[in-house]
Amino acid sequence: MIWLVGHLLAIGVGISLALLGGGGSVLTLPILVYAMGVAPKSAIAMTSIVVGVVSLFGLVPHSRRKQIDLKTVLIFGSATTIGAFLGAKLAGFSFVTATLQMVLFAVAMLVAAGFMIVRQPQSDNSIGDREHQDSLSSYPRPLCKYCWLWLLTEGIGVGMLTGLVGVGGGFAIVPALVLLRNLTMPVAISTSLVIIALNSGAGLIGYLGQVSIDWYLTGSFTLAAALGSIIGTYLSKFVSADKLQKWFGYFLLAVATFVLIQVLLN
Repeated sequence: MIWLVGHLLAIGVGISLALLGGGGSVLTLPILVYAMGVAPKSAIAMTSIVVGVVSLFGLVPHSRRKQIDLKTVLIFGSATTIGAFLGAKLAGFSFVTATLQMVLFAVAMLVAAGFMIVRQPQSDNSIGDREHQDSLSSYPRPLCKYCWLWLLTEGIGVGMLTGLVGVGGGFAIVPALVLLRNLTMPVAISTSLVIIALNSGAGLIGYLGQVSIDWYLTGSFTLAAALGSIIGTYLSKFVSADKLQKWFGYFLLAVATFVLIQVLLN
C-alpha cells in the first residue's frame, strides 16, 4: 500500500515539473523519506537521479523548438555542476547530519514557496511581456545586471544547495537566467532543465560511495514521475501555470512546515 501511494505521489511530481517547470525535487525528497521510509541521505542521492532523468525527459519538446541557450548551459551550468559536486562531498562530513540536511531542505522549500507566492503573474498585454517577465521583482537585483561574476557565484551557490540537500534549484535558476542573461521565459525554462539535469548528475557522482541507493525503487519512482510529466504536458494545454503557481507555493509552505515539525519531533 505504501509503495502504491508513494508512486502515485511520484506521478504528481512529474505533473508539477511539466506544469510549473519546477517543484520536482522539493516534492520527491519528502515523499521518499516520509512516505517510502528511505533514509534522508540516501533519499537525497535518489532524488538527484529522479529529478535529473525527469528533467531530461521533459526537455525533449523544448529541444525540438530549439529553446536551449547552450552558452548559458556551458557557463552557468559549469558553475552549478561544480557546486553540486562540492555540496555532495560536503554532505559526507560527519558534522553534516541527516537532521541538518532536512532542516536546510525545509528552509530551501520555504524560500521556493516565497518566490512562488509573491511572484507577480505574467501580464497578458503582450507576448514580449510574458516572455521577458521582468516583473520578477521579488528576486534580488544584482549590482551589474549582466555580470558574469554574479551569474557564476549564484551558479556555485545553487549547485551546492543541490548537492547538499537535493534541491534542483529551478526556483532560483529561472529568475537568474531571465534577469542576468536576459533570456526569454521559454528559453530560460528549457535551459534550466538542462542545468538541473547536470546538477543532479554531479550531485549523484558526489554521493556515490557515501550512501546506499535502492536502485529498484529509484527506477520505478522515476518511471512514475516520467508518466506524470506526460500527463502534465497534456494538462498544460488547458491549465494556466500562473494560476497554479501561487497555490503550489502555499502547498510547498505546508510541506516545509510538516518537514520541520517531523525534524523537531524526531
